Amino acid sequence: MDASLIIKNVSKHIQLSPAEERHFVSFLKEGKVKRKQFMLRENEICTDSIFVTLGCLRGYTIDQNGFEHILQFAPPDWWIADMYSLISKKPGSLSIDAIENTTVLLLSRENQEKLFAEIPKFERFFRIITENSLVSSRQRLLDNLSLTAQQRYELFCHHYPSLIEHLPQKLIASYIGVTPEFLSKLRGSFLKKGKQK
Repeated sequence: MDASLIIKNVSKHIQLSPAEERHFVSFLKEGKVKRKQFMLRENEICTDSIFVTLGCLRGYTIDQNGFEHILQFAPPDWWIADMYSLISKKPGSLSIDAIENTTVLLLSRENQEKLFAEIPKFERFFRIITENSLVSSRQRLLDNLSLTAQQRYELFCHHYPSLIEHLPQKLIASYIGVTPEFLSKLRGSFLKKGKQK
């Protein structure tokens, strides 16, 4: 298991000794997910925080009319989970599946709690990423209410620069809340604008 990316991710917020790094890695489990395979389905209980090392996952909900609403993409170096379900231990509303063949590191809620007891500074790390996730979700909600589709697309490009080129248009369209046809027009005017600068 290559844990270098997750160690780098953790060290953005807390400093670990080599012994603490090894102890942390001992709690992780590596998983491989094929394209379109689910890591979590709606109404299941989320038991793991998922860290992506290769590939890409997405978290989404499906409304009463059968439309998908993508809430998050998780390319390499991103965490993803149904936070409500993970914390409450109740069935959640999020589905998480793989957009492409993906390698992940899983930290179970049970191991996370052991980690907090054994290396208390991890409480700070997970508080920071939970707060960042909360702020990001709230901002996303406000952006969807107040920004134009063009501005939402520009924000998407800013947040997920590595995904613009290789994600299917319909997934980006779902994320920013437009049809794939409308996204095609947006991309055209966005590229034109970029060339004029």
